[in-house]
Amino acid sequence: MSASSSSLCGGDPAMRSVVWFRRDLRVEDNPALAAAARAGGEVVPAYVWSPEEEGPYYPGRVSRWWISQSLKHLDASLRRLGAGKLVTRRSADAVVALLQLVRDTGATHVYFNHLYDPISLVRDHRLKEMLAAEGIVVQSFNADLLYEPWEVVDDEGQPFTMFTAFWNRCLSMQYDPPAPLLPPKKINSGDLSMCPSEDLIFEDDSERGSNALLARAWTPGWQNADKALTAFLNGPLADYSVNRKKADSASTSLLSPHLHFGELSVRKVFHLVRMKQLVWSNEGNHAAEESCTLFLRSIGLREYSRYLSFNHPSSHERPLLAHLRFFPWVVNESYFKIWRQGRTGYPLVDAGMRELWATGWLHDRIRVVVSSFFVKVLQLPWRWGMKYFWDTLLDADLESDALGWQYITGSLPDSRELDRIDNPQFEGYKFDPHGEYVRRWIPELVRLPTEWIHHPWDAPVSVLQAAGIELGSNYPLPIVELDAAKARLQEALSEMWQLEAASRATMNNGMEEGLGDSSEVPFPEELQMEVDRQRAQATANVVMTVRRREDQMVPTMTSSLNRAETEVSADLGNSEDTRAQVPFHAHFHPRVEREDMIQNTEGPALRINGTHQHNIFQQPQNHRREALAPSVSEASSSWTGREGAVVPVWSPPAASGHSETFAADEADVSSRSYLDRHPQSHRLMNWSQLSQSLTTGWEVENSVQPNLLG
Repeated sequence: MSASSSSLCGGDPAMRSVVWFRRDLRVEDNPALAAAARAGGEVVPAYVWSPEEEGPYYPGRVSRWWISQSLKHLDASLRRLGAGKLVTRRSADAVVALLQLVRDTGATHVYFNHLYDPISLVRDHRLKEMLAAEGIVVQSFNADLLYEPWEVVDDEGQPFTMFTAFWNRCLSMQYDPPAPLLPPKKINSGDLSMCPSEDLIFEDDSERGSNALLARAWTPGWQNADKALTAFLNGPLADYSVNRKKADSASTSLLSPHLHFGELSVRKVFHLVRMKQLVWSNEGNHAAEESCTLFLRSIGLREYSRYLSFNHPSSHERPLLAHLRFFPWVVNESYFKIWRQGRTGYPLVDAGMRELWATGWLHDRIRVVVSSFFVKVLQLPWRWGMKYFWDTLLDADLESDALGWQYITGSLPDSRELDRIDNPQFEGYKFDPHGEYVRRWIPELVRLPTEWIHHPWDAPVSVLQAAGIELGSNYPLPIVELDAAKARLQEALSEMWQLEAASRATMNNGMEEGLGDSSEVPFPEELQMEVDRQRAQATANVVMTVRRREDQMVPTMTSSLNRAETEVSADLGNSEDTRAQVPFHAHFHPRVEREDMIQNTEGPALRINGTHQHNIFQQPQNHRREALAPSVSEASSSWTGREGAVVPVWSPPAASGHSETFAADEADVSSRSYLDRHPQSHRLMNWSQLSQSLTTGWEVENSVQPNLLG
């Protein structure tokens, strides 16, 4: 280190450490910070904002707002502990920025906590190599999971492929997860007055008004997360098993954003819930004890999402079951837009999408409803839906969202069957029996009686007139009839099996790649940003990306994919993508329906991946359907507010579902699984094709010392 670089941040002590904060924005139970404090010497806490590295998974508006607030809270906490400040840097390359910070400070050690998504794994390995080459000691720790992914294996030492087996092994490990660490008593950062921090820009002028509304309902920051946890443990947890299904009341934990950004330690949550469970078990309160079991299962799903991401790095891009590579997704940007705007004509689906747009939040049951409708009724590519969730959710979490969407799509060995379509009408009376949730988010239906609230197309004309509803005018007719959707889904499944058989035959004849992959459908223009490049700071040669969308001001992800100028194509060969990728060749042609091809929704539409052409979406007729009367056994529940503001509800970890594996309440639904019908096709995809730059480093380091994960 040169003398000038060492003196930039206040001298050259015998030992100075850099602690790199990422999704661990807390001082409590932060192993990296604790290790640096124990080591002695001066500690430089640092945060690098480098969203371009995430490729298309650039944080959405609400996520960026949360980060900005959480960093302010963290900075204040560090100052109270004696640290001069949280040093912030803006860069398109976090590794380069950290390396420069190490040189500027004369640091001899770098500490950080693990992340498990493929981009972070590759980046962390690169950082370790570059720092080691300069003689810097690097240590990384587990701060995000109960157990490291390589610690939880089956009897043969292989990763689990089923959630239940994975979670049972976690609960029966020979050692408990470590107890949470207390915050350091004091942090000595030395003189950081000359160490430059760069201003981080998380919002533009057009976003400030919407972000101000978020502050009325949410309070980011690790100490606020701790308060939210305490409130949940002493309140809704006891009745969680009963109330978790209610979409119209605040009966869940509201902890998932705090967990995602690392403001709350999952180990602390686990231990405190287990203690509650033990107390209630000794008191004979079996209902509350069961609530703890179910809530811990939600924690287990979050663990499993990172477990899958670590063992199958492309799970956010490709299905884990090989046959679903050949499913002929419908590429219809018009229907994608209708779904986003909450105009499908199915009240529960529309209410959920409008709540998501307005608040950045969805109850986990409603997430399942809207995503299932997206995949099975509209048959739109599941990655489109997952990416839109990433854009708009406060707790957008790549690993959890990938698990949830893969589960809905039927591409996990223990997921729900793809050929099972949930009726939004029945789901409405299950999760919103009195229509309070629908009425809150769809004011057009506020005067409609509960008997018809979830299926207004069946209501008598006199009832509709009295409620001021004109179907097709002030509230849309259903976008597609469920019977037609079921028939079309069966047709698509048949085509999928035919394509899989053809691909298998092709591979048997010596063509290694087979027929391609339908999951390679590019994202629509609505999910690709229009870039207005601005400098983030006068002294930094970095650009600030500002996204625009004509029909909605939804914060979109940065696009490393080029915009399709004329037509949707499955060929991603011309796309610029900086993410680590599994090599693939795109020869698959999905069913395409573009807005410019559908001038009349009742007319014919192009079907590419089949042998015939017809309109696969038809405007439904206003005929009567089987009605389901609302339940009278459940007490009416009303929307719950907190601190004078509306608080949308959801239990933490984002993946939930309806099968026996993911939700015991659906055990009564019988459906013949794909595994029974096509056991030869229900296999995990071979991820051994992963490039050497993505895998070799993990295997070497994990086989030597898991703590040196790279």
